[in-house]
Amino acid sequence: MQTTTASTDRPWDHAPADDFLLAPPNPGDRIACRVDPRDLRRLNLYALLTSAGIAPWPGDREAIEMLSALPDSVHEALHHWLSSGR
Repeated sequence: MQTTTASTDRPWDHAPADDFLLAPPNPGDRIACRVDPRDLRRLNLYALLTSAGIAPWPGDREAIEMLSALPDSVHEALHHWLSSGR
């Protein structure tokens, strides 16, 4: 069964004259923003836990904050352990 409406009966000829594609953004116009590495590690840890099916509980925030203060080598090991699927 096929349903048609008044809008599908008419072919769409052309876009209006003022309708155009936007130009890609200029990287030079971006606002300089530097995210602290500790914040990046914290966000990555939340994402890794969530993707591993481990939902952090509200009381886990302090532990995640403490883990975020550890160096990148520790986080690489955590990522490897949690994403290995063992």
